[in-house]
Amino acid sequence: MQIFLQKIWPRPGGVFQQGAAMTAMFDASVPVFLHYLDRLAAMVERTARQEQVLQARLAPDMFTAAQQVATAAGFALRVAFPLAGAAVPGIEDHGMDRIGLGRRLAAASHALRGLEPAAFDGAETRRIRHRAGFAELDQSGAEFLHLFGMPNFMFHAAMAFAVLRQEGLEIGKADFDGLHDYPHGFRF
Repeated sequence: MQIFLQKIWPRPGGVFQQGAAMTAMFDASVPVFLHYLDRLAAMVERTARQEQVLQARLAPDMFTAAQQVATAAGFALRVAFPLAGAAVPGIEDHGMDRIGLGRRLAAASHALRGLEPAAFDGAETRRIRHRAGFAELDQSGAEFLHLFGMPNFMFHAAMAFAVLRQEGLEIGKADFDGLHDYPHGFRF
């Protein structure tokens, strides 16, 4: 896995810095977000011949696949930047079509690549005040990442995958995580 992830986040000594306290929160967030933003970008690109699937949703009161992708991109920034003690950058709205979502995902990845591991020093205990829906929360950085941020990011990424798959896009688990390998046509 480390060899694959080095393509996403080239850092001296590999992606994950074992035993470095200041980078533990960095390693648990930024490379993971970059990896799954890349996976989302690949899935969005696969909609080129059936872009209408981006407007589908699992239930009438849920976000469309496009909004799930956009929300996942936003969550990556909304989580990583406060952990680094930095303001969350805005991302220009390029629209909710395939091209616009690709640009949004690229912009989020670019912003994340600008974060330095040293900025995450003390992130585990840094207090982060934020909103979760209508709830006002005050969490340690560790709680913020592990109980709120990463689960919400993965929720929106998984919902985007589920909608696209339900709409007939030829994607599977290997497309979602980029790690599994199955023979063509394999389903479970």
